[in-house]
Amino acid sequence: MQERIRESAAGVILFDAAVSPQVEDDWFEPAAWRERGGLRQQSGGRGGVAIIDTSAGECVLRHYRRGGMVAKLMGDRYLWRGAQHTRCFAEFRLLGFIASRGLPSAQPVACRYRRHGWFYTADLITRRIAHAQTLAECLAAGQLDGEMAELVGALVARFHRAGIWHADLNAHNVLVTSDELYLIDFDRGCLREPAQSWQQANLQRLRRSLLKLGAAAQGEAAFDEQLWKPLIYRYERTLRA
Repeated sequence: MQERIRESAAGVILFDAAVSPQVEDDWFEPAAWRERGGLRQQSGGRGGVAIIDTSAGECVLRHYRRGGMVAKLMGDRYLWRGAQHTRCFAEFRLLGFIASRGLPSAQPVACRYRRHGWFYTADLITRRIAHAQTLAECLAAGQLDGEMAELVGALVARFHRAGIWHADLNAHNVLVTSDELYLIDFDRGCLREPAQSWQQANLQRLRRSLLKLGAAAQGEAAFDEQLWKPLIYRYERTLRA
């Protein structure tokens, strides 16, 4: 990765010059992409996701926005603690580390923060992973079986083995293509010394997500036997490899 930082009146941009030699402020504005016919899809309004057709290829533009009860008070604002502590810089650099380890995730292209006194807002652009479904979509379509569960276990183990903690490991953040599985959305993720405590907590978060989405429709015992045991078997095997 060739990190470059560009400051402007609109904000501060961090980008990978190896992917795009220059990134302008309008890259972070869905309306600008719409005007030039480069906005392919947009969902969730201001705090959502847009698919944009850039000179670096098809990308995903995500605006950082809080969730839960805090969102009612803070919306898309975060407390300013310095550039290196912004959510976008942290995720951009973690994605760069992930790429350097050859792990499957979204490739970082650029990010931007805009400071507003004691607060800031932020955006992130990553390369789009084409022809992908989320694990949640696979589950809803009846495509999640023991073989796919094993692949999910191996995927998670590869990240855990590298000391990469995912803050929100759930079925919506695992992407499935015909060739590869990917782990995405590393907002608040970080590097940690590999330890069973946080690794198991991460796995239990994924388990709760699958159960919430109906993976145990035939009963939790059937879920454990058909999906969770294969996932854990492959996870442990890969972790020890």
